[in-house]
Amino acid sequence: MTYTLVTANRNYSSWSLRPWLLMKALGIPFTDRIEPFGELVNYEAFRSFSPTGQVPALIDGDRTVWDSLGIALYLADRHPGVWPADEAARAFAQPAVCEMHSGFFALRSGCPMNVGVRVTPKPMSDALAKDIGRLREIFEDGLSRFGGPWLAGEAFSALDAFFAPVAFRIRTYGLDVGKGQAWVEHILDHPAMREWERAALAERWREPGHEAELAAAGTITADFRVLP
Repeated sequence: MTYTLVTANRNYSSWSLRPWLLMKALGIPFTDRIEPFGELVNYEAFRSFSPTGQVPALIDGDRTVWDSLGIALYLADRHPGVWPADEAARAFAQPAVCEMHSGFFALRSGCPMNVGVRVTPKPMSDALAKDIGRLREIFEDGLSRFGGPWLAGEAFSALDAFFAPVAFRIRTYGLDVGKGQAWVEHILDHPAMREWERAALAERWREPGHEAELAAAGTITADFRVLP
């Protein structure tokens, strides 16, 4: 039976991108089901397919697996390549994924994901500068220790998938991640990332809350999305 992965708007949904990209990059077949964000939080509607009322959700027969990390762990039990094969690389990748999943709050709020725009950000808070510094550290450490081109070595893994939304943020806001920019450019050129970006630019959905967060983050200098 083929999995069904429920995701939301390509422009905004960083949480959706993670398992979507992971499955695409590893060649795990799935049916792609998009449930766009509406003008209000779609909690009750989304509860019909996800117990948290949030995306992403993976449907596997009569099982529903929710949360991007929960999905990655579920897939890792069933498919090779989710985590690096090398023990040292795996020991680096797993806590870094957990750190991304549970942290970087200043980055999330100060630089919300919007694939189709470019923004001159407002003056950076100390908390945001700290988050960006930590990103730079993780990227440079992974590339230096394991040789690249991916963050844990030669093969794409969940580590790259979980930081993939950050690559879009780095480009959108012109953030400086030092030598980690090599990974940013590499992942943005991945065929699945380019597929996601094409869909983001083509979608006409706009969600007022996400658009307000974008406006609060800085000055929009370019918008490549089709008109709503």
